[in-house]
Amino acid sequence: MFITLKTLLHTLLLPPAGPLLLAAAGALLAGRASGAALRRTGWVLLITGLAASWLLATTLVAEALTRAAQRCPALDLTHPLQAQAIVILGGEMERIDAPEYGHEPAVELTLLERLNYGAFVARRTGLPVLVSGTATEALAMRVSLARDFSVATHWVEDRSRDTFQNAQFSARLLKPAGVTRIILVTDADHEWRAVREFSSAGFSVVPAPIGLYVPHKTHLMSYVPNTLALARSSAALYELLGNAVRVGLETLDLRRQTP
Repeated sequence: MFITLKTLLHTLLLPPAGPLLLAAAGALLAGRASGAALRRTGWVLLITGLAASWLLATTLVAEALTRAAQRCPALDLTHPLQAQAIVILGGEMERIDAPEYGHEPAVELTLLERLNYGAFVARRTGLPVLVSGTATEALAMRVSLARDFSVATHWVEDRSRDTFQNAQFSARLLKPAGVTRIILVTDADHEWRAVREFSSAGFSVVPAPIGLYVPHKTHLMSYVPNTLALARSSAALYELLGNAVRVGLETLDLRRQTP
């Protein structure tokens, strides 16, 4: 129930739906409200929603939000790493029946990038790998690592549906094996929150983010809306808000128990 509610709120509040719903509510008030004050409020909401839709879809705003969300540096493999295992998180789209792979499982682009980097770190360090996600994510990740990168998966955690559960369920597999120090591979936007979830589960965590922000020069097209910028804004906002919710739940001691 909690996961379903979180997914619904994510869809309704974050762009593109959130600003558009705000604009729609404003248009309704501005056009149908009987009082002048309500009509003015409607116009404010309409303009705010449309302006937010435009700004969040610009590269300039997307990059600012991305910089705010990405608070973990790149993994430095030139120095010794105090780690015992690599944990690669799921969380993106997977395909269980991919015709081009002979109807074997496959992963979509973002998750493939996590696996690519996780395999790279595994080959450089020789550490065993755990994949964590839903049953279908974990299956696709394990198959892709073996088929596409020749990296074996040592542990498969296939019950989790969010980052909190990633950490809790991974702990049940790793701690009995004596593993408490991990390298954590996930998106750079997600890494900060994921590190804190795994730290709360009793791990010493070395962040290994992918997709780190690289500065670009500002130009005219930075102010023009595009779908890629809108997706980046939404992803960054999700992590910024998600971390605030995590802090609030911990502060109020409302973290849910995992079965």
